[in-house]
Amino acid sequence: METPSLELELSPEVHAGQAVYTRWTLRLLYDVGVLGYSNRFVWKCPTSTQLDWYNTNVSDNHLDVGVGTGYYITNCRYPSPSPRLALMDLNSNSLEHAANRAARYAPEMYRRNVLDPIDFDGARFDSIGLNCLLHCLPGSMDEKSVVFDNLRPLLNPGGCLFGSTLLQGDVPRSAQARLLMRAYNRRGIFSNQKDTRESLERALRTRFDEWQVAVHGCVALFRARV
Repeated sequence: METPSLELELSPEVHAGQAVYTRWTLRLLYDVGVLGYSNRFVWKCPTSTQLDWYNTNVSDNHLDVGVGTGYYITNCRYPSPSPRLALMDLNSNSLEHAANRAARYAPEMYRRNVLDPIDFDGARFDSIGLNCLLHCLPGSMDEKSVVFDNLRPLLNPGGCLFGSTLLQGDVPRSAQARLLMRAYNRRGIFSNQKDTRESLERALRTRFDEWQVAVHGCVALFRARV
């Protein structure tokens, strides 16, 4: 297991998008507030739907990027009982929390900023998950989709990159969703004011021959293959 590096220079916008994930938030609030309430009642895409998306796309040679509390990687169904699991995140609290939760898989750990080219010399992966990551990254979809360019070299031929993200603009949003997104964008927790289904589809279409976007509420479930 790699020891997460602490020597990363971050812009204020990048720092703000991940700073909310403190040990206290991860331990006490995230699973109840986000996975239990917001996904179902605010974003209108229940956690069970997103877990089904994981089960459909995850491989037994998997890299998870933007790991949150590790809920999906510990509850999804891998094709084999002993998968290779790697975790990549900018936030060391998230990395440690998710790694402890998924300890039975002895996960590899990598602290990286996926908006920059990724220093990685290990074996490549058959699947990469980006769940609830894109809407926390700064910039427009055209700008933040550089993460696809940076992660694609880590996939084996035929590998699947998949995940979810919260959209605005061209998807239905309840009044509560609009208010919460506005508050999160003001605080820098989200940066998705310009994220639309059309912009996500364009980002995937220009990089992958095979891709899909399915919208549930204001959540886009996406996948692409190399």
